[in-house]
Amino acid sequence: MTDLLQATSLAKKFGDHEVIKDVSFSVPRGTVTAIVGPSGSGKTTLLRGLNALERPDSGIVQIADVSVDFAKIRASRRGRLGSADRALLRRYQAHSGMVFQGHNLFPHRTALQNVTEGPIVVQRVPAAEATENARALLAKVGLADHADKFPYQLSGGQQQRVGIARALALEPDLLLFDEPTSALDPELVGEVLDVIRQLAKEGRTMVLVTHEIRFARDVADEVLFIDGGLVVERGRPRDVLDHPKHERTQAFLRRLLEV
Repeated sequence: MTDLLQATSLAKKFGDHEVIKDVSFSVPRGTVTAIVGPSGSGKTTLLRGLNALERPDSGIVQIADVSVDFAKIRASRRGRLGSADRALLRRYQAHSGMVFQGHNLFPHRTALQNVTEGPIVVQRVPAAEATENARALLAKVGLADHADKFPYQLSGGQQQRVGIARALALEPDLLLFDEPTSALDPELVGEVLDVIRQLAKEGRTMVLVTHEIRFARDVADEVLFIDGGLVVERGRPRDVLDHPKHERTQAFLRRLLEV
């Protein structure tokens, strides 16, 4: 099984605080990797680094055939990248799609318009084709009858499913999920997890930051436990989540059980 993503020695600081420290891992094509750990452990920073939404200070990430050495990507004093670096990051980011914790939908656009925005504006897909594809994706996530509704007319779970359809519309090789259920009421969590579970069955390659430990156990092929910006433990879900070897992993899981 070939790797779709290979991350090597990623590091990120905010001021003097090291948020990510020398993180390396790979994601084989067609698999699901779950990233778990306590709040403030660096999970979201790592995920955003994979999509260059938050550029790591150093390290190399390759997705498909595009590799970025972040130590060599340096902004000028005015915060601007050179044209070659901008072009490289555009090609790199085109391989992944992001589903955010807080939905991040355009509030003044309908569900359908939110899904067609990327293909039309970024990929220059003809509007009729983008609309047809978007309707099919909204049907895929169970929202065929909600295409013309605005975000304020949708529940949190429905908004998140629009967000998943929006990410799929760009036909990415890799899907990245940042705590996709943490902002939802408990009764809405299942409808979002069901969509992600179906995508896993279809063989989508995904990296998922989640606090849903049971879901990670059921769906992931590999689990990374992160604490203090480090990958403390990694392996099959039943090994990391049911029989953790490291005391930090054990303590984290014990706290979850107590809650």
